Amino acid sequence: MEKIRFLECLSKQYPTIDSAATEIINLQSILNLPKGTEHFLSDIHGEYKAFAHVLRNGSGAVMKKIDDVFGDTLFEDQKEDLASLIYYPSEKLQYVKNQGRADSSWYRTTLYRLVSVCQIVSSKYTRSKVRKAMPENFRYVIEELITEKKEVLNKKAYYDEIINTIIEIGCADEFIVEMSNLIQRLVIDHLHIIGDIYDRGYGSHFVMDSLMNYHSLDIQWGNHDVLWMGAFAGQPACIANIVRTSLLYDNLSVLENGYGISMMPLVLFAMETYADDPCAQFTIRSRHGSEMDTQTVLAMKMHKAITIIQFKLEGQLIAKHPEYNMDNRRLLDKIDADKGTVTIDGKEYPMLDRYFPTIDFNNPYELTSEEQSVIAKLCNSFVNCSKLKSHINLLLQKGSLYKVCNNNLLFHGCIPMNEDGSFRNINLFGEDLCGKELYDELERCARKAFFSVNEEENRVGRDILWFLWNGADSPLYGRDKMTTFERYFIADESTHKEIKDVYYRLFNDEEVVDRIFKMFGIKGDNAHIINGHVPIHHTEGESPVKCNGKVIIIDGGFSQPYHKVTGIAGYTLIYNSYGLMLTAHEPFKSVDYTIRSGRDMQTNQVATEVSQKRILVGDTDNGKKIRENIKDLKDLIKAYRNGTLRQNQKN
Repeated sequence: MEKIRFLECLSKQYPTIDSAATEIINLQSILNLPKGTEHFLSDIHGEYKAFAHVLRNGSGAVMKKIDDVFGDTLFEDQKEDLASLIYYPSEKLQYVKNQGRADSSWYRTTLYRLVSVCQIVSSKYTRSKVRKAMPENFRYVIEELITEKKEVLNKKAYYDEIINTIIEIGCADEFIVEMSNLIQRLVIDHLHIIGDIYDRGYGSHFVMDSLMNYHSLDIQWGNHDVLWMGAFAGQPACIANIVRTSLLYDNLSVLENGYGISMMPLVLFAMETYADDPCAQFTIRSRHGSEMDTQTVLAMKMHKAITIIQFKLEGQLIAKHPEYNMDNRRLLDKIDADKGTVTIDGKEYPMLDRYFPTIDFNNPYELTSEEQSVIAKLCNSFVNCSKLKSHINLLLQKGSLYKVCNNNLLFHGCIPMNEDGSFRNINLFGEDLCGKELYDELERCARKAFFSVNEEENRVGRDILWFLWNGADSPLYGRDKMTTFERYFIADESTHKEIKDVYYRLFNDEEVVDRIFKMFGIKGDNAHIINGHVPIHHTEGESPVKCNGKVIIIDGGFSQPYHKVTGIAGYTLIYNSYGLMLTAHEPFKSVDYTIRSGRDMQTNQVATEVSQKRILVGDTDNGKKIRENIKDLKDLIKAYRNGTLRQNQKN
């Protein structure tokens, strides 16, 4: 009965034998096409310009296609010129015009070259898929140009006529822009973002804007992403962390200009409360030098004000949730105000800052009425921000804590483990959970912050988002503690140390990795774990490829503050029909540099894994779904033929 009901629903989409048969033929043909190119990025941290460029150049995929098409028939500078046009068509067109090169000959040559590149990048897709990707205003013309027409005897004259007409009627500029955008879109079939879109950089909101319009993607939440999710859900400790981090990295513009969240309540509070306090421990990591101007001095006061509020809110939260096992992060009550010291793990340390006008050391975690007012106003701004709402909705719709895709396990942080290689049991919900079960329950709980109609489930969900940000047992954080307090107030750098989860030592053990694969239902010889979160020290010789190629860490320091740590500006992983290719790229200079010089960001191939045979769509997860669809359609045809269902012929 259930099967009949399903086939009745399917019959609404395919009302006749002919329509079902046509779809089977179409799906069968897709199975034999080369798999689309998957693009993996991690730890973007608001570096919008570099991120946008990597999307435009497909991490070198566009230039690879240009090389495939033109080989030695074009000089390198001609290929670079064409590539920069594809990356930034409007800007490059203006540059060429300013140089006086944009005559009919240049347009004709350029259009032919773009058509040739478009032909090769579209060859691995069905005509239907390419047609859907085409701009509506030029769909017919582009299809004519990139489709082989055997019936046309004089093909050159036929194509010449189309291109000459485009130029004559003044549509060449718009056509070049649309063709370039189409090439960018077809070069990458699907984008995977493996966490940490937010914080540090100035352009997190721009990154999210671009992802809103991306044709095909998924996102694995990073601990910085869930922090923003918690802030939008109204979790005060998450909000305080975001404001503090934004001040620390000098990117309040994301909050104020990007999301329209006013800092005025904090400004007024900090100016009054810390008027005579130099707040020397609360420096700003500015990209514009270290001048102590009035704005920087004010930012330092704001920095201290929100930091104290954060520690109070977190202390309240930890007390409310003993299951988080984070009592060692409640440190305000360990301060001896008279001696100016703090006791951590039984050892007393002198405090670098002793001025705490808002802390009542008899009740150190209680907010003053002024602090309550500040955080309430900030909460109201976050919760009611429509742009942030659209961005968080994208994270909820396209995102998850992990994803299994084409025999690859994608997650941001780690699988919490014990020293002996077993999965660490964590009890957050009244039962011991580990590995996949832990991930699944954490995600269910996090989503309740947004979708449950039960206020208590909402609250627990909001709080778990904060736990995911920095909890010792959080698979997104993957360290024993976040030493924010120690970094501000204790000179002894040994207290700043954050010990990584055992996972980061054991992921070179094949037995351990194979157990992870088994737990997540992954089989086969070409399985991989792909994750980020922990920057690879590239210049020190550390390899991002672990466990004989089974684990790939793709955090190469996309964020500018990490460039000195990693020595590069990020990794990009490409998985196409020929196999896997991991590249390291140098810092992106500027759009203007790329347009004027034609030079792309420097990339270096770090590792490759070549497939023994070309991978087809039929070999992928999508191929499995297509085969299931084919089986269902065959069952539908059978039902039509044996009279179980009636065809709905339209007259």
